[in-house]
Amino acid sequence: MKRLQWPSWMPVDPYILLLLGTVGLAALFPASGTAADVVSGASTAAIAFLFFLYGARLSTREALDGLKHWRLHGTVLICTFVAFPLLGLAARGLEPAFLTHDLYTGLLFLTLVPSTIQSSIAFTSIARGNVPAAICAGSFSSLAGIVVTPLLAALLLGDGGGGFSTDSLVKIVLQLLVPFLAGQLLRPWIGAFITRHKKVLGLVDRGSILLVVYTAFSEGMVQGIWSQVSAVRLAGLLVVEALLLGVMLALTWYGAKALRFGREDRIAIQFAGSKKSLASGLPMAGVLFGAHASLAVLPLMLFHQMQLMVCAVIARRRARDPEATGGPGPDGSSGTGDATGREGGSGGTGRAGGPVRSTRSRVSPVATTVR
Repeated sequence: MKRLQWPSWMPVDPYILLLLGTVGLAALFPASGTAADVVSGASTAAIAFLFFLYGARLSTREALDGLKHWRLHGTVLICTFVAFPLLGLAARGLEPAFLTHDLYTGLLFLTLVPSTIQSSIAFTSIARGNVPAAICAGSFSSLAGIVVTPLLAALLLGDGGGGFSTDSLVKIVLQLLVPFLAGQLLRPWIGAFITRHKKVLGLVDRGSILLVVYTAFSEGMVQGIWSQVSAVRLAGLLVVEALLLGVMLALTWYGAKALRFGREDRIAIQFAGSKKSLASGLPMAGVLFGAHASLAVLPLMLFHQMQLMVCAVIARRRARDPEATGGPGPDGSSGTGDATGREGGSGGTGRAGGPVRSTRSRVSPVATTVR
């Protein structure tokens, strides 16, 4: 029997539809009372398991090799934790005429969370960029965000951060960093199993995110906070987020060119430096915002969907660039190297410092969209 596939011409990712369906489910059948406690505990365990899988998947050798490409990773971190927050602060002038205080708080929180991992890798691969660098950049950003995001929230959100404290940081570290490190420690014994069953575990990844979304939005329904958001305000938020994404896509692409990065590196910087992680942001918001987490993560959810659709289009166009098929690169080098960032020839090493592996295969963003 022929396996059904999502039509390539469809502009909306099926996982985005699942996310929207989960929000609708929470609106119609919100968990309350004992059920809410059970769902909340299950979502906490699911996110811990998700980061355990991240740790088990990431090769320690790849991570150490990636440190050698410090200019690229430093650029991504600056885009993620400096440029994004500065744009978020600049948007404060839109409150309260354009955005309510709660929506602006959520928008600012969006600018503080780390970059994605798997979707950055997928889009970099499609565009024939430096895939090992994208792997390391996304992973480093996620690890740094476990500490940096709560600290930035304490500095920039103030009372709007839901009462940030040392206890909040400890909770985030226990829920995200400790499982990640546990996965790294157990990788020698479970790494092969993870690789063999990556499709099944990918479903676990996505199911975890759906459970967290359901928990957050159920709590919002019970608290009655959705009555505070009008359709006009939501439309305004979408416009602001479209401008934010456009600015970051331009900044990462042309800024990397000004810093004299090659084409493959520029692609990795653009996709890793312009996106925000739903998987990392949701549990952090739950700790930092408590009962108001559902409204706080709304801007992140909308931005997450927007970035996937826009980056899918950009990645496909990058793959058709003359530079990707043999034309001269932006720095005068040949564009005939493989997607790992090596600029031609065999027997070399990738730009991320590790051995070169072929990454020309076209990775569908449909399969990797939740980080």
